[in-house]
Amino acid sequence: MACDQPRAGDYDGRGNLSETALVQFTRFFLEVCLDQVNFMEELVQPGKLRGRILRWVEEESARDRLLANAGRVLEAALYRGELARSEVPSLLGVGDRQSRRVVSALIDRGVLKSKSDRAPLQLAFPATLASSWMPGLFPDKPGK
Repeated sequence: MACDQPRAGDYDGRGNLSETALVQFTRFFLEVCLDQVNFMEELVQPGKLRGRILRWVEEESARDRLLANAGRVLEAALYRGELARSEVPSLLGVGDRQSRRVVSALIDRGVLKSKSDRAPLQLAFPATLASSWMPGLFPDKPGK
């Protein structure tokens, strides 16, 4: 609202509106943005995300819900942003059939997604895994 105030004197910009108020608002807006980025970085701890994901894969593998090498696929999707399905067999050092099993299990668990059967794979962040993949993102339920 202050940005729409008329110019306050000859040193307050060249247009009809206050440049000083615009600068103040811009500074405020950017400080809030940086504060939120810092807050989320502290909360999510992206430097530890890889370890939490791989630990989850180990736990699921121990329960026979995933194959042990599934972590390589998730790690590749995490760092690359997306992973071509054709790269999975060489990434895992297995045949097409085995790689399809790994990918299928990860999609069924909701940790990989794809727009189609042939589209690249992308890492998904299911809400059911929020507490293990990104602890602290959601508050614990009362009584826990």
